[in-house]
Amino acid sequence: MQPPVARMGDFGKYRYDLQQKAKDAKKKQKAVIWKEIRVSPKIDEHDIGTKIRSAAKFLDEGDKLKVTVRFRGRELAHPERGRTLLLSIGDRLKEHGTVERPPLLEGRSMSMVMNALRRDAVAPATPPRPAAGPPPPATPSGATKPPAVTPARPAPAAASAPRPGPTPPPASARPPASRPPAPPRAQRPA
Repeated sequence: MQPPVARMGDFGKYRYDLQQKAKDAKKKQKAVIWKEIRVSPKIDEHDIGTKIRSAAKFLDEGDKLKVTVRFRGRELAHPERGRTLLLSIGDRLKEHGTVERPPLLEGRSMSMVMNALRRDAVAPATPPRPAAGPPPPATPSGATKPPAVTPARPAPAAASAPRPGPTPPPASARPPASRPPAPPRAQRPA
């Protein structure tokens, strides 16, 4: 049996070290910054392009984006126009961010929230490497030799075992209760 081990030290120094660690952790945090793009349902195609360029810049910087359509007057009679506009903006920005919250009508404005794509999670695709080794060397006549035949590996035992079928329900399970048929209309009490 080992005796318990205690560490002797200055408690003030220990507290100071904990504060410094907390300060360093706070420095490394990144605050979430919200940006907003406001459009109207009657926006022109060129203006949408300008707003999308700004939105793409915000998303590439890692900010959250709120895209808002503001309805004025009788524009509120056609909220589907705002919804289609927001969905098309989200579709055009899919390379820069993902839709976190779909369009939602709140009072006289409809808004959609987008989140930036994580660049470290989106790694460039690497081309697949060939399974076999280097290509066989060419013979002096210009024809290649046929590849050497490698012996096949035996299949693992688990893969060759038959799979169990579906299990039957336990015998103690009761069948669903059935209702007695309703009496004819003439026999019902008044």
